Amino acid sequence: MLLTLAQWLQSLSPEFGFFRVFQYITFRAVMAALTALLIGLWAGPMVIRRLTELKIGQPIRGYGMESHLSKSGTPTMGGVLILLSIAVSTLLWFDWHNRFVWIVLLVTLGFGAIGWVDDWRKVVHKDPEGMRSREKYFWQSLIGLLAALYLMFCISENSNLRVMQLFFQWISSGFDVSLPPKAGLMLPFFKEVSYPLGALGFVVLTYLVIVGASNAVNLTDGLDGLAIMPVVLVGSALGVFAYVTGSSVYSKYLFFPYIPGSGELMIFCSALAGAGLAFLWFNTHPAQVFMGDVGALALGAALGTVAVIVRQEIVLAIMGGIFVVEALSVMLQVTYFKYTKKKFGAGKRLLKMAPLHHHFEKEGWKETQVVVRFWIITILLCLIGLSTLKLR
Repeated sequence: MLLTLAQWLQSLSPEFGFFRVFQYITFRAVMAALTALLIGLWAGPMVIRRLTELKIGQPIRGYGMESHLSKSGTPTMGGVLILLSIAVSTLLWFDWHNRFVWIVLLVTLGFGAIGWVDDWRKVVHKDPEGMRSREKYFWQSLIGLLAALYLMFCISENSNLRVMQLFFQWISSGFDVSLPPKAGLMLPFFKEVSYPLGALGFVVLTYLVIVGASNAVNLTDGLDGLAIMPVVLVGSALGVFAYVTGSSVYSKYLFFPYIPGSGELMIFCSALAGAGLAFLWFNTHPAQVFMGDVGALALGAALGTVAVIVRQEIVLAIMGGIFVVEALSVMLQVTYFKYTKKKFGAGKRLLKMAPLHHHFEKEGWKETQVVVRFWIITILLCLIGLSTLKLR
């Protein structure tokens, strides 16, 4: 919005030439982060107060950590604050003609809507389980598949008209279409090496990345500040990758695929970082508000979608290693318990409690120790991920 306004003012008179600064993505990215941060800090107390008045408090599962029982009643659904800050800031500072930012915004808000329904059932219907898994995965899968189908052609072409033409061509050809090398799976630490996925492979991978990242962040969101800071770190790093792939100069120099328009995603990633830091102000231990599924599902889906567009799915798994390990800990715990119960008649556990952060709490770590140490690990993993920019 502001970019269009600045361009209009420039056209009126040479006196408004200083508005040319709005053309620089880096300037608008900094302003987007600052805007989201200020919106979050300003609106935070009002949102928390309103959630408290509505008695939208976090229910604690009966089988959860005993030390968390004192958190029962803490306002949840604070992810609304994050999504509001991201949406307003992004709409103010990005180029409205950019289709990549629109699809990321739609996916983010779509998953946020799923989380909203889930949280609403928890706090209004007093059901700690919220939306049932089958229903939740259905809506996640629907949004994930629609996004995957669009991105399959969006990354390959520069206009929505060509995207629609390729889509109908794909259908008429019996779902057989060849994708350019930049739509393949990019391997980090190797120059111009990509694994061709084909149309079906691209859709499946994109679906798994978006839905998987969404649920992984949701599983990580179990301690005060645990999920939001890694989201900020990983999102900021993805913003750097977006800037590189959106630049014909930097992408060529660093042997990255050039994806016109993807640089504008840096605006979204910066807004995400600013909104996340503002939320952390209220979410740090002891938390005044929890983000709930409305925030966790949306933020995870946002990271996954951006990673797909900038062709850094593997790097996302590296930088978001905490999310990956948390999700795997739950999967392994459930699988091993069912296996031992079927074989021996009594289920056994690999961990004292899943997700992994609860295991460390059971080992005697304080909540703040788990959180800060997971932050440190994420910083290290993000540095490794960023090193792939040059170590190729």
